Amino acid sequence: MTSTQHGSATRPPDDRRPWWRDAVVYEVYLRSFADADGDGIGDLGGLRDNLPYLADLGVDALWIAPWYPSPMADGGYDVSDYCDIHPVFGTLADAESLLGEAHALGLRVIIDLVANHTSAEHPWFARALAAGPGSPERDRYFFRGGRGSGGERPPNDWISAFGGPAWTRVVEPDGRPGQWYLHLFAPEQPDLDWAHPQVADDVDEVLRFWLDRGVDGIRVDAAPAMAKRPGLPDAGHHAGAGFDSHLWDDSPHWDVEAVHDILRRWRTLVDRYDGDRVFVAEAVVSSPERLSRYLRPDEMHAAFNFDFLKAPWDGPSLRRVVDTTLESLTRVGAPPTWVLSSHDETRHVTRYGRRHTAAATMGHDRTDVTSDVALGTRRARAATLLALSLPGSAYLYQGEELGLPEVDDLPPHVREDPTWRRSGGVAPGRDGCRVPIPWSGGRPPYGFGPEGSTPWLPQPAEWGRLSVEAQTPDPASTLSLYRAGIRLRRQLADLRTDGLAWVPAPGHALCFDRGEAFRCLVNFGDQLVDLRGHGRPVLSSSPLDGHRLPRDCALWLDRRDSGDVPSPG
Repeated sequence: MTSTQHGSATRPPDDRRPWWRDAVVYEVYLRSFADADGDGIGDLGGLRDNLPYLADLGVDALWIAPWYPSPMADGGYDVSDYCDIHPVFGTLADAESLLGEAHALGLRVIIDLVANHTSAEHPWFARALAAGPGSPERDRYFFRGGRGSGGERPPNDWISAFGGPAWTRVVEPDGRPGQWYLHLFAPEQPDLDWAHPQVADDVDEVLRFWLDRGVDGIRVDAAPAMAKRPGLPDAGHHAGAGFDSHLWDDSPHWDVEAVHDILRRWRTLVDRYDGDRVFVAEAVVSSPERLSRYLRPDEMHAAFNFDFLKAPWDGPSLRRVVDTTLESLTRVGAPPTWVLSSHDETRHVTRYGRRHTAAATMGHDRTDVTSDVALGTRRARAATLLALSLPGSAYLYQGEELGLPEVDDLPPHVREDPTWRRSGGVAPGRDGCRVPIPWSGGRPPYGFGPEGSTPWLPQPAEWGRLSVEAQTPDPASTLSLYRAGIRLRRQLADLRTDGLAWVPAPGHALCFDRGEAFRCLVNFGDQLVDLRGHGRPVLSSSPLDGHRLPRDCALWLDRRDSGDVPSPG
């Protein structure tokens, strides 16, 4: 491979730059993190009890999935009150205590904002239904008459992310079938019309509510969905089309230009606050160039890198993602992010153990494909060191530091994800990555909740060996690897510099340098890679074979010292 340099690989670290440019952020999906009260559902009490664990892991911040009151039609992404806490999680006072305790431990807190849609049980939508056609209350949402002589067909061909049409017909107050309302996600999640000035004003108040309480950042859910083309024209979706937003150009309901007006308004608002507050966008769009538009200096600060998450375990593919990401984001001065798993995606231990290792659209991975979990674990460990060594920030999903696989065999009666329901059980949905994580003990609930409690999703019988308690004393465990990698990432000045320089590598290996001394080498091929001349091994994802790098293994090296010493991994 040829040598290529991105950015300034030797630029020294600047301790004055915002924390979020290099942060390691840990996603907490509250329902599945830790259950303090024994009702089977994770809560703020469980999170507060385990904040020292996150501080010891070494992360800089935690991102908390929606904690608001919600009917839970979509795991909390159907919000019925933006300025309170769901009672199953705790109280607003608990949330305020969490913020104080996290800050005392040096942890920043990012919360989720679901602004494209509300719950169908939000008071705004309830009033819209009651008010009837033509009312000002309905102007907050997209209510339209249907096609056909009796209005029996949806207003256009737009589709839902969870399958089926993006429209549902209502029964009017007089009992007759009436208008249709738009929901790009589940029917229980009606889309707000951001062209309505009151919507923007009300969400401004929501932002101030949480920023005034000290949150350090906002993760914006489904950012490209918030603007729609005037007139709501057909999108040209064919029958049975999937919600493949990463392939769409010029869609009338996704990545519409007007969304940037909303983001600029929010940036103006947050810039009035001190403390380097951050906006992180979830924006699955058609190219890195389109994503970079969300990261212009007056819009979002950062955005999730789904191209990296969805890429197969393949050196050339991953290098292309790294190259295009760095090239596009350098132009707008934004930091890249590197993500391998989330509450929306199949856990990468399982994905990397399959023959086809790329990720499908959320919740649509096949479960009838065998996964070699040992192979997937080996690759996942290597991918972790690769992600942690790249310039920018890294986002971890709870349980990935334990090497948890996807739970593919959940019984149908416990599945809750709308992808599962709306596909008629064809698509497995996302419940398999949301199974409560194991903390201790040899049987469920594995310390997730008090002994005798029953988690909301069943945990596998073999998860005792993957618990925090089981892995903590083992220097070769995945948890120990994460702790070591995050610690070194913070200690090594080279990993706080901008840019990287690719170095020619043999066979199916990737090799790049950062700063004055750091080198990362990843072997994607079947042949061992000779390490002579690369430097002193510092941390490896798997044991070395003498002075050679095995397949599916990543290694950090100090190239100032070419002495041959054993790998600590």
